[in-house]
Amino acid sequence: MSGPAEHRRRRGGSAGGPPGWAGEQKPPADPNPDHGAGPDHDHSWDPELGADPNVATRDERTDLRLVPIAAAAWAAAWCATAGHTGVTALAVAGGLVAALVAGLRRSLAWAGVAVVLLAVVGVGTLHQVRLGSGALADLAADRAAVSAVAVTTADPTVQAAGAIRPESITVRATVLAVEGRGGRWRVRGPVLLMISGDTTPRWRSSPVGTRWRVDGRLEPPDPGSGLAARLRVRHGEPMAGPGPGLRLVERVRAGLRAAVANRDPDARALVPALVLGDTSALPPDLVDAFKVAGLSHLVAVSGANLTLLLAFLLWLARWSGVRGWWLRAVGLVGVVVFVGLCRTEPSVLRAAAMGLVALAALGLGGGRAGLRHLSVAVLGLLLVDPYLARSYGFALSVLASAGIVWWAARWAHALRRWLPPVVAEAVAVPLAAQLATVPVVAQLSGTISVVGLLANAVAGPFVGPATVLGFAAAGTSLISPRLATLVGLGAAWSAQPITWIGRAGARLPGASVTWPTSALSIGLLVIAAVVLGGLLARVLVRRWLCLLVSVVLIGALLRPPSPPGWPPAGWVLVACDVGQGDGLVVGLGGGQALVVDAGPDPPAIRTCLDRLRVRSVPLLVLTHFHADHIGGLTGVLDHRRVGRIWVGPLAPPTAGAAAVRAVARDHGIPVETPRAGTAGRLGPAAWAVLGPLGGGGLAAGTADGGSGAESETENNSSLVLAVEVSGIRILLTGDVEPPGQAAMLAAGENVRADVLKVPHHGSARQDPGFLAAVHARLAVASAGRHNDYGHPAPKTVAALAALGTAVLRTDTAGSIAVVVRPDRSLVAVAAGETAATSGRRG
Repeated sequence: MSGPAEHRRRRGGSAGGPPGWAGEQKPPADPNPDHGAGPDHDHSWDPELGADPNVATRDERTDLRLVPIAAAAWAAAWCATAGHTGVTALAVAGGLVAALVAGLRRSLAWAGVAVVLLAVVGVGTLHQVRLGSGALADLAADRAAVSAVAVTTADPTVQAAGAIRPESITVRATVLAVEGRGGRWRVRGPVLLMISGDTTPRWRSSPVGTRWRVDGRLEPPDPGSGLAARLRVRHGEPMAGPGPGLRLVERVRAGLRAAVANRDPDARALVPALVLGDTSALPPDLVDAFKVAGLSHLVAVSGANLTLLLAFLLWLARWSGVRGWWLRAVGLVGVVVFVGLCRTEPSVLRAAAMGLVALAALGLGGGRAGLRHLSVAVLGLLLVDPYLARSYGFALSVLASAGIVWWAARWAHALRRWLPPVVAEAVAVPLAAQLATVPVVAQLSGTISVVGLLANAVAGPFVGPATVLGFAAAGTSLISPRLATLVGLGAAWSAQPITWIGRAGARLPGASVTWPTSALSIGLLVIAAVVLGGLLARVLVRRWLCLLVSVVLIGALLRPPSPPGWPPAGWVLVACDVGQGDGLVVGLGGGQALVVDAGPDPPAIRTCLDRLRVRSVPLLVLTHFHADHIGGLTGVLDHRRVGRIWVGPLAPPTAGAAAVRAVARDHGIPVETPRAGTAGRLGPAAWAVLGPLGGGGLAAGTADGGSGAESETENNSSLVLAVEVSGIRILLTGDVEPPGQAAMLAAGENVRADVLKVPHHGSARQDPGFLAAVHARLAVASAGRHNDYGHPAPKTVAALAALGTAVLRTDTAGSIAVVVRPDRSLVAVAAGETAATSGRRG
């Protein structure tokens, strides 16, 4: 017979160890009392010497029992919030099966699984019923025009002006009262306010917690969004400002912005983002650079970022002589201040929970015990808000925290063999977070940041000082603005290298690679991340091996490997997969190309041109000034020589047109507008400008009317080029619409071509006579995956097919290359495989 004490002796544990150390042998007394005094000091693993004989083995320390339960709860919450009875019933069935197994096997573990599953499903169902019933939901179902009182609960999200749509913002709010359809109700429901037009600046500048009187139309929410309704706002007037607590928070946030106001533009924008998640001042090109460089998690309110702050605070506390449980008190104070300054939004509370998990793991048994804490936190958060199961932000936060508690301590221990402890921890924490979140980021963006590991390792030592000094500047601003400016100087100096690293990393040719988002591809990426995480500690412990890996990685970044068979030999035209936009490349040989349009984002067109090994662009044509054609301009210019830029004749009074000319001026590139009817040669290619022509709805340099009429006018102002190369004719049409197409036919222009770039991404607005006159053998529609415009339209695809034209689309095939065979037949190649073959030239 054995009692609890005997059980502990059999497991090698001590009877009185702190929580998280039960089951581990007590290490012998250290002759140096200061050595290892901190709670996160760990002798348990040495990459070269093996396990410490005085500490339990890794298997004894590993506690994964709650991980599958947390995963099951996550799946149950996802099902319960799907808004579909059948899916919810599936989750209930899972809980009942677990209960049946528990009864048959008399297993407490299975009983626990059943209780958790049914509890999460129950909570999720109650939330779903609450949001789907009542006056607010009924009015939304009827799409009623209402007047409401709403309090904003989060910062606005800005959607930049697109090709057709003006700038708009969305704001989460809580509706307190609603009036419509002859009735008035007091309610309390979460809604998404959608605002566009001239009132957006007013909403953007209003602090969180402002009470508004709004008029608009209610709409049903997206399934699983956790909202009672969406409200499309026509008019809004502020009724009252935020309460005292939120006013104090806004004062502190404004104080931080003022403390760094006189610093470099990138640094003064990055410090508030690092500290408070305030990304309102970040320039779009820096945001794009951080996405490519794998540094986006630094500017989001996340558990990983909070953990960086806590790690730095704990290091400062240890350096000041703080030991034992007082270290946890320092960390807890840091979490409380973090939540107060970042506001008690769901994302902030989620980040705080993940940060506390990491703190508990570092102080109570290391990463192996930390997964138990993480699982408990996931269960608790899902019971409070089951809609988190559908949030990519929640998934990123959980995975980042899991990476930190599982890998960071071991990696820091390995790095401490040749790096100072504070630098080792500063490198290990963001590195672990970045690697753990790679699969989710790939699912969201369709790309993998190759430079991310290197960028996070190099930027890591600067993140902690910038964050901590930023917090100090924010707090000091309440006492002395001058002192806050001095502290803010240190924060800005620490943040400046991060911006340099982000921009430099994003400019590397191999900074990111496209990755498919199928279940199999993401599954393979998960396996690769786990394997790499397991092997990385053995690399980090050896300085020479780290140097070797870094050299190989830098080589891959400078000359990225292309997919097998890409680019295909003899390509004459490539439609780059740039998302919802155009990016066409006509090969001129010798690393030169004619580029027509740059897509919406720099990284996509940059990657495409790098893989095609285009080093020089004698001519860059921007058919018109919509963002999906000019947004990637800097991606074309990066480490490439551009001879001149052509633009369309209609320069609307928008920021896009001015930005193109400013960038061209900064790079010393002349900007010209060619006239229709001009022709010439460019190396082996002959070109002719076919449009735009007068009529067709074109104004003489201006666009008037509503946003739809204005967009059509700009589309019809697109430059239309015919290019002859390698014995075939290519028609590049921009976004020209039926009036512009008809104008070219009426003028007798020769629009016949072997390859057609389908106008306006294959929209349904096409002139049938124009498509028949082109009579192309191959047509390429450049559109983004799952775009909300419905491009290319089935009607257009069917019309081209009826004419005997093979239609290829970048939204399904990715980048597409057209190859001319010696017999002058055409082959279209996508991602290294043959996508379609046309007949011989007729």
